[in-house]
Amino acid sequence: MPVRETRTSKTVHRWFAIFGLAVSSVNVSAQTSVNNVVDAINDYRRAHETAIVEDFVDLLSMPNVADNVADMDRNADYITELLVARGFTTKRLTAGGAPYIYAELVSPGAAETVMMYAHFDGQPVQEENWASPPFTPTLLDGPLQDDGRVVDISEVNGTFNPEWRLYGRSAGDDKMPIIALVHALDAMKENGIVLSVNLKLLLDGEEEQGSPTVGRILDENRELFDADLMLFCDGPMHQSRQAQIVFGVRGDATVDITTYGPVRPLHSGHYGNWAPNPIMQLAYLLTSMRDESGRILIDGYYDDVAVLSELERDAIAAMPDITEQLQDELSINTPEGDGKRLEELITLPALNARGLVAGGVGDKGRNIILSTATVSLDLRLVPGQSPEKVRKLIEAHVAGQGFYIVHENPTPEILRSHPKVAKLDISDPGYSALKTELDLPTSLRLTKLLRTIWPDLIVTPSMGGSLPLVEFGSRLSAPIIILPLANHDNNQHAENENIRLQNLWDAIATIGGVLATFGET
Repeated sequence: MPVRETRTSKTVHRWFAIFGLAVSSVNVSAQTSVNNVVDAINDYRRAHETAIVEDFVDLLSMPNVADNVADMDRNADYITELLVARGFTTKRLTAGGAPYIYAELVSPGAAETVMMYAHFDGQPVQEENWASPPFTPTLLDGPLQDDGRVVDISEVNGTFNPEWRLYGRSAGDDKMPIIALVHALDAMKENGIVLSVNLKLLLDGEEEQGSPTVGRILDENRELFDADLMLFCDGPMHQSRQAQIVFGVRGDATVDITTYGPVRPLHSGHYGNWAPNPIMQLAYLLTSMRDESGRILIDGYYDDVAVLSELERDAIAAMPDITEQLQDELSINTPEGDGKRLEELITLPALNARGLVAGGVGDKGRNIILSTATVSLDLRLVPGQSPEKVRKLIEAHVAGQGFYIVHENPTPEILRSHPKVAKLDISDPGYSALKTELDLPTSLRLTKLLRTIWPDLIVTPSMGGSLPLVEFGSRLSAPIIILPLANHDNNQHAENENIRLQNLWDAIATIGGVLATFGET
């Protein structure tokens, strides 16, 4: 595929010059080699699209909510069979939770090792909200919101429209890289293309729970995880549909806050204006914590936030501005952020209310003053912040608003003795952010390789979502880089999760191109 100059590629070329890697040194024969590999893999894929989709349907048909360990064991068994059939040696790892799969494929003569990460668990489902059952993968000829119609896979005559969508839990987050990998390897084998690196895999069975045991998995099996590059295949790609490489993720933590009214529900007519209303207390508390632009108002919250480097700011400036596109797509008049771009805002901390439990509305509304109201806060952290310190800042803020803080259900005596009481639940330990420098030699090598495959590659300092990468970064020495592969509108975590078939096709080509040539760059 041709390499063309873009605004983004000009910026990356300037980075090469800054760090002593002249643009003119790009190896033309290496470009040809990469493109020949990608062309061969795409030819293979076009001849095997039905088999690829059917394999993906089989994997998506397996329920995979991480807290059901029996289901996760069945997923692990199936995936292990796929890997063993491709020559991997495998090992099941567990530290009391859902299983992890470690796999290794040695390439004779390879001097470097790439470790790939993906996860095969999914978020819980509420089937009543899905247009089709979440574990009955369904192919549509377009997005559901555009009245996509069901396509019978068995009746497709060889070629699938790349804009078709396959719906099912974990279609976008995150079983797709597993199917893409095994078929990339099949394509390489059929075309006589050898791995340029030794390949290791860590497939996570509990990522959607925050990977609570991954630290123990790494500590207890440290000898397995030596690598020269860790490539995390998770997350949605850029909203412009351009290929993307990402060098950081935000950390994540949660805090649930409960406020209290009378010990039993009271009639809102007889006791309104007299009995404290926990919903209103919670509303006032939340508005004291952040303003309408999304800026967090808690004292000290930004003190430890690392400043973006000039290189990172240049990368953000070079990214396509999709503000108007997203406003139209999502029917948003005025985004938060005081006019800052999304790509900059996701490099800052975020405090979002992810759910409220307080009474009912519509035909479930009752004219009462409740005993409690609870909000669950999702805290997205950036480099420099720690879950422990952020929670202390929140607790100090809540106390500063006049609340007596408890961490267990308060007794009636505590409620009588204090004007306002709030319970803070911080049972989820959370994890910090992680960032890899854009100008590391490995970062530059992978960026150059991917730009050969995708001339319009977007270089991104940090994605908005969170992955437990700090668990790896604090223990292992390999640079960690993220390769998002799913379409941005894949409805991850929500009902009607889906994958656009072109994203699957591109993932197969990209993974194959990297594995076949990274060790030669």
